[in-house]
Amino acid sequence: MDIPFRLNGEDVTAATSDPTATLLDWLRETRGLTGTKEGCNEGDCGACSVIVTGADGTSRALNACILFLPQLVGKAVRTVEGLAAPDGTLHPVQQAMVDHHGSQCGFCTPGFVTTMAAAHTVGATDHADQIAGNLCRCTGYAPILRAARAVVTAPVPQHMREAPAPGSRISNSGHHHPRDADDLAQWYLDNPDATLVAGATDVGLWVTKQFRPLGRLAFLAGCDDLRGVTVTDGAIEIGAMTDMETLRHAIAPHHPSFAELLRRYGSVQVRNAATIGGNIANGSPIGDSPPPLIALGATLHLRRGDARRSMPLEEFFIDYGKQDRQPGEFVERVTIPRQPDTLTCHKLSKRFDQDISAVCAAFNMAVENGVITNPRVAFGGMAGIPKRAARTEAALEGQPLTQATLAEAAKVLAQDFTPMSDMRASATYRLEAAQGMLLRLALDAPDLLAVQP
Repeated sequence: MDIPFRLNGEDVTAATSDPTATLLDWLRETRGLTGTKEGCNEGDCGACSVIVTGADGTSRALNACILFLPQLVGKAVRTVEGLAAPDGTLHPVQQAMVDHHGSQCGFCTPGFVTTMAAAHTVGATDHADQIAGNLCRCTGYAPILRAARAVVTAPVPQHMREAPAPGSRISNSGHHHPRDADDLAQWYLDNPDATLVAGATDVGLWVTKQFRPLGRLAFLAGCDDLRGVTVTDGAIEIGAMTDMETLRHAIAPHHPSFAELLRRYGSVQVRNAATIGGNIANGSPIGDSPPPLIALGATLHLRRGDARRSMPLEEFFIDYGKQDRQPGEFVERVTIPRQPDTLTCHKLSKRFDQDISAVCAAFNMAVENGVITNPRVAFGGMAGIPKRAARTEAALEGQPLTQATLAEAAKVLAQDFTPMSDMRASATYRLEAAQGMLLRLALDAPDLLAVQP
């Protein structure tokens, strides 16, 4: 398999017989570019961060450890070795790290520098959020943040304004690289047992941690018609290949609490890769996007060959590890009906940033004529699937939005869920946390609270 892309300004072709070979391993073992480090090998520590520029010309920080080589076709990659100008002048971020003493033991430094350089290229100034996916065991964050702030006004070096590599096809591949959704639909119908690779933030760990053979693969990077967010008067339509960072910014003007929840969805590197379709299709009970989507009344659109069907998103999840998806069928898009914003989301995790939820809650409640109408309450982490709290909704319907109403509804939550105990939380803790999230609505939306009798 020959994979064309651009590396540090040079057009290269990576030859490999393994479609799950990672960029990290290829950089270090084949190219001898050892500045990109292996830390966790699961996209958690950021030591392997590189800059990837796609067909749209946007540069993004990504984790090389869970980035398969076939995902890079036609793109441009910059590692820490390629940040300095051709004449040796340091990138502004590199110079600032020197000036502000941002490096201590140095192991994590290349990942920090590439992540910061990617943020600098696109003009991002939310520095703490940008580097939340880079861990420093020396606790050197303060000087690193000072370095990031110091280069805000520095011009982007010309060599960092690069186009992706020419060429868009992989040769000599036994796996599929669909050109668009139609191509994918026909191939997947004929190969229903294949694994679809979108962002690989989940599939990557099947390889690096579980050493699972994946069989036939379809790399979806070429399916641009499955990307993007379209807002109309009636709906917000989200293509399945839309990454979480794009979705976060697109949804913010309409449902800011959902956008804030997505900000805590992994790191910038993970959000730049992970897709909404993958987050839904893997059916995880602790996926962060399904609860708010369910609370918003989202519709899921599936495709199998030329046949399409739609369903309320909550009906897609049947049981733990089981979804209403037929062989050869894939998530094509999800739509959210346009509505006034009454959504409140909460995420509870051991770490505030870049951690998996123990409990994720979404409350969508309007108040008309002083009473709650059509409440939609959804939770992740409380059952084997993301699920609506039907009895709790019934307890809220038609009631004034008061602290007393919320307290009574919180008692009913125990009838909707029998939580599990695991390494993240006990069943008792999960239930009490979920009840607390419901009660917190009195603090989150005091302007909606009815006058207490």
